[in-house]
Amino acid sequence: MTEQPDLVIRPMMHDDLQRTLDWAAAEGWNPGLADAGVFRATDPGGFLTAFVGEEPAAAISVVRYGETFGFLGLYIAAPAFRGKGIGWRLWQAGMTHQGGRRVGLDGVPAQQDNYRKSGFEFAWRNVRYEGLARADMPLDPRLQRIGQGILPSVLAYDRPCFGAPRDDFVTRWVRGEGRIGYALIDEGELRGYGVIRPCRQGHKIGPLFADDPETAELIFRALASEVKGETVALDPPEPNDEALELAERFDLSPVFETARMYRGPAPELPVGRIFGVTTFELG
Repeated sequence: MTEQPDLVIRPMMHDDLQRTLDWAAAEGWNPGLADAGVFRATDPGGFLTAFVGEEPAAAISVVRYGETFGFLGLYIAAPAFRGKGIGWRLWQAGMTHQGGRRVGLDGVPAQQDNYRKSGFEFAWRNVRYEGLARADMPLDPRLQRIGQGILPSVLAYDRPCFGAPRDDFVTRWVRGEGRIGYALIDEGELRGYGVIRPCRQGHKIGPLFADDPETAELIFRALASEVKGETVALDPPEPNDEALELAERFDLSPVFETARMYRGPAPELPVGRIFGVTTFELG
């Protein structure tokens, strides 16, 4: 491994971000068509690119959520620049951006040992399930499209499920740019919510948070019905057996997995309410 003396690391510009998403697509990742803009708006300084001279070499996202938590993703190097120490220097810059925050990531299992060397510890597996959407819209008046009126309740429900406040992110995430969100309101109380959005291939549901499996299934059906006949993916955490059963009940099959890891103590999340995480690719 050789160091690059002419390495420059700087925040991503728009063109840098689009190039990085193309790199990710070439590796078989499948970010949502409008995902990156929402993450970047949450923390514009959290998207970094490394250049060797004038050549883009590597990228990382290290989005900060408030003063105590951050999430790392989109960590990738161009093939010609792998094995040269560039990714490590970019990683260090990203960790500097996070300061002393607890940091989470979803990494491929083969890289767990490398992440441990940087202070990350395994928490659980997330498993991506994928298949054709076959669900019909439930005839349940408690289901509502997410709009401005119930947004405060959605924000409050999201915080403990994610482990940190991310109000600006969720406000952008639940509506617009092809995304559709549904919530279930029972006797004036929000019992769960979910979002579906288009990706380069098919659609993804995430997050999907709910009080119980029955609520999660109703929200899943509402979301999947919006793209019936098309490919849909859901990313449940393995500790939630009922989330895995939900995916399998709708004929989705596991296609790959990631290791959820944290630098710092793992947050005490209500995993039983997490039926689908937000996304693998960006954090």
